[in-house]
Amino acid sequence: MSLVASHHDLDLTVLERLQSDVHAVGREVVAATNAVTGAVVLATCNRFELYLDVDDTAHAPRARRAVAQAVAARSGYSPDDVAEHLRPLVGADASEHLFAVASGLESMVVGEREIAGQVRRALTTARRDGTTTSTLEALFQAASRASRAVEASTGLGSTGRSVVGVALDLAARTLPQGEAGVDWSAVRCVLVGTGSYAGASLAALKARGVHDVRVYSPSGRAGAFAAARGVTGLPAGADLLPELARTDLVVACSGAAGTVLGVEALAAARRGSAQPLTVVDLALRHDVDPDVRTLPGVALVSLQSVAEHAPAEHAALSRARDVVLEAAEDFEADRRVREWDPAVVAERTRVLGALEAALAAVPPEARDEARARTLRRRTRRLLHGPTVAARAAARVGDAAGYARALADLAAVPVPDVSA
Repeated sequence: MSLVASHHDLDLTVLERLQSDVHAVGREVVAATNAVTGAVVLATCNRFELYLDVDDTAHAPRARRAVAQAVAARSGYSPDDVAEHLRPLVGADASEHLFAVASGLESMVVGEREIAGQVRRALTTARRDGTTTSTLEALFQAASRASRAVEASTGLGSTGRSVVGVALDLAARTLPQGEAGVDWSAVRCVLVGTGSYAGASLAALKARGVHDVRVYSPSGRAGAFAAARGVTGLPAGADLLPELARTDLVVACSGAAGTVLGVEALAAARRGSAQPLTVVDLALRHDVDPDVRTLPGVALVSLQSVAEHAPAEHAALSRARDVVLEAAEDFEADRRVREWDPAVVAERTRVLGALEAALAAVPPEARDEARARTLRRRTRRLLHGPTVAARAAARVGDAAGYARALADLAAVPVPDVSA
């Protein structure tokens, strides 16, 4: 099952609170109840989702309570409020949703590319924390395959649209303009943050031709990040504000605990300056005080701006959703076969195992290998039809057809090797 909250349903400030100390939640939920055997947490700038391996569907309410309590303890919301914010999905609905998410179909910018990597990293984190299971591994690996299938068959995402891309498009409206629009090669930029989103932002800036990028890290990691990417890192402990005196663009995506750029500090840094400044804040927890937009000469682009201006439809969207639906149906069919197959295997083992034991008990001097091969071939032929029928019924969820095929398997007798 999954419990999901996203920009479709909630204000971004609510998502921010839900994600407090997010990666501890998976470990805590698995430890809190034996109803949950595994958990993967997917937390991005516009969604908070938990994918749970629940030992029995009857235990889903207990799993939801455990999640609500773990998130409430960190967010300041009550467990009831958390439960209301997190929408439950089970079975095929959960897998189809994750496949759509991984393919960028549920993002602010339809088809955006960052989410596929975030889905992979969520699984990697769960592995590191010891909270993944074979079921969750299969689900998330299938989601990554679905994402690749969507891009391969529709081209969705290959146009270069992303949350970062849309944000920079919006920023271009207020950056210094030349005769042909923004000369990105002349833009002086400060990048705040060194995480995966900062890496994506830097790549997008370079793709547009920005050369003058200085990296600032509240945690002091700017040097290594910048050196590995051929830009300038500000020294640990450096003051960000003086850097803004010669900056056209700030891209902030550190997700630090607390505001990195406040309105009063920025106002003081800009006192007497006529230099326009565009600030892009891509951090869910607001690296930048939203009130900086009230300062003269300062323009702010936020995640909310992206949500308001991002394209909602795409020419390939209908085909992409068909690909996702087909992938989800295939995954659920394979899952049912895996879940229902032990009874089939048990019946086959009952017959074939007993046959092999009986053949092994025949004294060496009385063994007839040609007859033994014939018995094995005939027995497998008798088992083949009901086995195929049972697995076909499992794929489509035909419980009655599966029961009939299993009864046919149970009726197959152990051959008499003495006959």
